[in-house]
Amino acid sequence: MYRSLGQIKHIVTAGALLISTAAVAETGKLDALYDQLQDATEDTYLSIEEQIYTEWGRSGSASMDLLVKRGREAIEVGDTEAALDHFSALVDHAPDFAEGYAGRAQAYFELGLFGPALDDLRQTLVLEPRHFGAMAGLAIMFEAMEEPARALEAYEAAAAVHPLEPSIAGAIERLERRLDGQTI
Repeated sequence: MYRSLGQIKHIVTAGALLISTAAVAETGKLDALYDQLQDATEDTYLSIEEQIYTEWGRSGSASMDLLVKRGREAIEVGDTEAALDHFSALVDHAPDFAEGYAGRAQAYFELGLFGPALDDLRQTLVLEPRHFGAMAGLAIMFEAMEEPARALEAYEAAAAVHPLEPSIAGAIERLERRLDGQTI
């Protein structure tokens, strides 16, 4: 059965509305989780953090979500080249999905490719300004590049979003001592 051009336009419009409605719902859920993270306790922050990681990994496409999953698994087992391939494919096919850039930045960093890693972390933050993982990643890279003031600034930004993450708090304390001239 052939459809008229008008029917096809209505179908495409309906599909686009469904996708944008899903994106708004996901953004609302992520907003609520970030709010909960601000009010979290030592007993609740890990659960909220895990829910945020889960939301970060949801693109709205099963194929893209599979690339996230495979990229993360490759990172976990130390197969950095495979992770880079998965996350690069994700960035190519879903350039507006922050987690593709975040995962690829981690792979680049592990390969010692700081320039591309920094670029991808910056793009992650353009797409998801509250991505505390990307902020912490920037801080780690700035420390590795012997830029403690910039590292501290990035950790402080991460702490503003995720105040109870112990590794962030510890890094801030360590860098403050270093910048004040104390021995670490």
